[in-house]
Amino acid sequence: MIMATQILTDDDLNSSMVEYPVEGTLLSAFLCRPKRAGRYPGLILIQEWWGLNDHIKEIAQRLAKEHFVVLAPDLYSRLGHVVTQNGAEAAKLSNALDPVKTLADLTAAVRYLQRLPEADPAKIGVIGFCIGGSFALQLACRSGEIRCVVPFYGEIPTNEEIEKLAVPMLYIYGEEDGWIRKEEVQRLKETLKRFKKPGEVKTYAGAPHAFFNDSRREVYNPKAAKDAWKRTLAFFEKHLRSSLKEESP
Repeated sequence: MIMATQILTDDDLNSSMVEYPVEGTLLSAFLCRPKRAGRYPGLILIQEWWGLNDHIKEIAQRLAKEHFVVLAPDLYSRLGHVVTQNGAEAAKLSNALDPVKTLADLTAAVRYLQRLPEADPAKIGVIGFCIGGSFALQLACRSGEIRCVVPFYGEIPTNEEIEKLAVPMLYIYGEEDGWIRKEEVQRLKETLKRFKKPGEVKTYAGAPHAFFNDSRREVYNPKAAKDAWKRTLAFFEKHLRSSLKEESP
């Protein structure tokens, strides 16, 4: 049996761009998985508004080294697969996304991941950052295929949406976030409690929006990022790894 405590190296992974169908259209995604044959939990990783860039691909590889099969859909597949470092362009791109269509695209990505022979279709989690955090939480509220979700500083859905949440959630938030208001995060806490939902909110003092992004030194908070990563891995281990055996052929 492959032990999840044995962290893999770059040489232990297979990484590639793939395509998956949605209503007659092929959308792109970055797929990263352990080379060794076995059945692993699956993760959908949802990008920030910058696009499917190297930072997101590096996160996919970090997760795959922890014995997950990771699929990072390109939310901008329909917009020309754009990757940008310009805030104004990123805002324009994210605003061009149709939320309903994007959630349908992500649902299709979940089904693609479930069909991969090395992914356990019953053990699928979601993680997202910034707009990806927003879509991750919405997807978890609406999809019956998701086992757990970790949104990093995403927008808070309506109370009616939160009431639909039926899986464990770990919401990661920086106290100095200039995009997600503290009042909204407090509403999330109160709504989770009111509806008795299995959700937790972890707040980091002094951390700004996007504090996990180590490619943006102006916002990166190493201490908060390190703790958030540790908690994220522990969360996925608890909710996706239990009773799962990854057997060699």
